[in-house]
Amino acid sequence: MTSNTAHYSVMRDRCVELLAPAILATKNPVVVDATLGLGGHTEALLQAFPHLTVIGIDRDQSAIDRATNRLSPYADRLKTAHYTFDRIGDVVQSFGYQEITGALFDLGVSSMQLDESDRGFSYSHEAPLDMRMDASQGLTAAEIVNTYEPGQLVRILRTYGEEKFATRIVESIVKARNKAPLNSTTELAALVKEAIPAATRRTGGNPAKRTFQALRIETNDELGAVSRALPIAMQLLSVGARLVVMSFQSLEDRIVKELFVASTTSGTPRNLPFELPEFAAKFSLVVKGSETPTEEELIENSRSASVRLRAVEKVAA
Repeated sequence: MTSNTAHYSVMRDRCVELLAPAILATKNPVVVDATLGLGGHTEALLQAFPHLTVIGIDRDQSAIDRATNRLSPYADRLKTAHYTFDRIGDVVQSFGYQEITGALFDLGVSSMQLDESDRGFSYSHEAPLDMRMDASQGLTAAEIVNTYEPGQLVRILRTYGEEKFATRIVESIVKARNKAPLNSTTELAALVKEAIPAATRRTGGNPAKRTFQALRIETNDELGAVSRALPIAMQLLSVGARLVVMSFQSLEDRIVKELFVASTTSGTPRNLPFELPEFAAKFSLVVKGSETPTEEELIENSRSASVRLRAVEKVAA
């Protein structure tokens, strides 16, 4: 089942604004949209800059198909690749480029995937317990729930879901799977709800939210992909080029923040009164800290509430 929920590209205009200086200063600019999705950000970029080429990457072939159809008026300036974004270096080189003018990462699960209830991302709709962003690859969430050792499951829920009742939930999972495999979203959501104390269930939204987030991250190796992809993207940037990253949960944002702080910090010993050129930072922060959506966008698109946007610019080769 596919929802007809309207699609909004989070902080679209701000992303275009942040990428604009490098694009305008380059004769034949190339920007990588590392999370193409339904193509909203790419569409805005291609509309704004007639001389721009965009390379769109997505691990979900159905997203690429829909975005390609949407972006057909710009077919001569759009290149797509069905890969996880940690293959960004290989993808860029496969199209004949050695460096890029900008890159955009819109992390986490897409609105399209959330709205397609049969994908198994939602705890509110009956569906197979799948959660794969690329339906052609990897373990499903059901296989993880039904085959991982209890200790592994506890670690996943604690680390990726920041779930303080991980042990109780896993005990319930193991008890249930010993009788029959857990294969549906609503079955798992109900089990999690029952495992969490009643007083806690009354606050903080759906009690299954953290467990579903944790399983989704594990199913798709989301944090590993982010940790691998961003340093490669930064290496690909030409001088003056920018990297814009939007995160929707604290674990992703922490990875982005730590990388950006390290990359924009000089390696010159602090006791020296001058900068050593060979230790100077090669990147500078475009956004101090992080940015959040405007009030107008929050009213229009409630899903943007948790986003944190960060951006850096390459200032030296």
